[in-house]
Amino acid sequence: MSGDRLAPGIEASSLIRRAQANGDFAMLLRRGDPERGSLLIVVRSRGPYVACLQRTLSPDGAYRWGTTGPAESAPDQEVAKFLARQARFDADLWLIELDIAQPERFIAETTSAA
Repeated sequence: MSGDRLAPGIEASSLIRRAQANGDFAMLLRRGDPERGSLLIVVRSRGPYVACLQRTLSPDGAYRWGTTGPAESAPDQEVAKFLARQARFDADLWLIELDIAQPERFIAETTSAA
């Protein structure tokens, strides 16, 4: 495991606590492997779908968050199909849903390079 990457189980808990500390809703939809799994975040803003964020390994060897999946305001059925495909592809996948008041800020903070 890379030194700059938190274990998925720890990072999932941290993301959920971060949302809840801001008065937002967070739910673990699928628990993956605590040490090796990948993370996928479904971001909603008071109900409607906004984006999916996924942590991936970049060419320089660092882990970064980026957007993936259906476009903003996609129907729930399309989002559900995307999540099901991702879960079939990666048995170790962690799925987290965040329903937050300021999704643009959360996405900007999460995807910015540290």
